[in-house]
Amino acid sequence: MDHVNHTGIQNFILAGFTTSGTLRPLAFLGTLCVYLLTLAGNLFIIVLVRADSGLSTPMYFFVSVLSFLELWYVSTTVPTLLHTLLHGHSPIPSAVCFVQLYVFHSLGMTECYLLGVMALDRYLAICRPLHYHALMSRQVQLWLAGATWVAGFSAALVPASLTATLPFCLTEVAHYFCDLGPLMRLACVDTGWNVQVHIVVIGIINACNLVLILGLYGGILRAVVKLPSAASRAKAFSTCSSHVTVVALFFGSAFIVYVGPPESRPEGADKLIALVYTFLTPFLNPIIYTLRNKEVREAVGRVTQRIRALSKGP
Repeated sequence: MDHVNHTGIQNFILAGFTTSGTLRPLAFLGTLCVYLLTLAGNLFIIVLVRADSGLSTPMYFFVSVLSFLELWYVSTTVPTLLHTLLHGHSPIPSAVCFVQLYVFHSLGMTECYLLGVMALDRYLAICRPLHYHALMSRQVQLWLAGATWVAGFSAALVPASLTATLPFCLTEVAHYFCDLGPLMRLACVDTGWNVQVHIVVIGIINACNLVLILGLYGGILRAVVKLPSAASRAKAFSTCSSHVTVVALFFGSAFIVYVGPPESRPEGADKLIALVYTFLTPFLNPIIYTLRNKEVREAVGRVTQRIRALSKGP
C-alpha cells in the first residue's frame, strides 16, 4: 500500500477482489445480472403491494419499505464492486468514500431497526389479534417506518464522523467499498479507541434489536402453541418464516463483521462476508417473500388477471 502525506490526501484506492484476466469479465457479468435481478425483484415487491388491495396490510407495507431500502442499500456498494471487477484497483475521491461509508451504515442500521418493527408487527397480529388494526393503524405504520429511517441515519453519524476525521497515511482500501475496518487500517494513529466506540455503538444497536426480535418471537411461539388446530399453527408460523430467514441472514453476517474481533478472521474474509449482507441478502429478500408466501403468489395471480383483462380491452 502507498504511503502518503495525510494532509494532502485526495483519493483512496479500492482494491476489490483479485481476479484473473479470463475470470474478470465473467465475474463482472454475473454480478451485474444479480444486481439487475435484485433491483427488479425489489421493485416488483413495491409495485405489487401498491397494486393489489389484498396486500394492503401492515405486514406488506413494511415489506415494501424493506424492499425500497434494499434498492438503495445494494446500489450503495455494488456499483463500486462492478467497477473494481472490471478495472481492478479503482480510485475513489475521499469525499465520495466517506459519503458511501455514511450512507451504507445509515441504511444498514435502518434495516436493523426495520426488522425489529416487522417483528413487532407479527407479534401484535398473532398475540393481539382483536386490537391489531387499532394498534397498527396507517398513521402508526407511517410513524414507525419514518422513525426507523431517522434512527438509522442518526446513529450512523457517530462511526462515520469519527472515521472521516482520522489522519490517513495509506490509500489502498482492502475492500470493494469504503467500510469502517478497512479505512481505519489506513490511519496514521492508533484507532483502538475508535474501534471500541464502533463496537459499542453498532453492537448495542444490533444487540438491542436482536434481543427485541427474539423476545417478540418468544411471545409469538407461546401464543402459537396454544392455538387449537395444527392448521392455525401452521398458518401463524408461515407468516413469520420469511422474516425469520431474513433476520438470520442479516444479523448473522453483521455480527461477524462489526462485532467480532477483526484479528480472529483471515485476511480478505471481511470482503466475502460483506457480500452476504450487501449483495446476497437484498437479492434473496424478494425471493423469500414471494416463493414462500401464499398471499403474495395469490396477489400475483390477481394482478396478472387484471393486466390480461385490460390488455384485451372492452
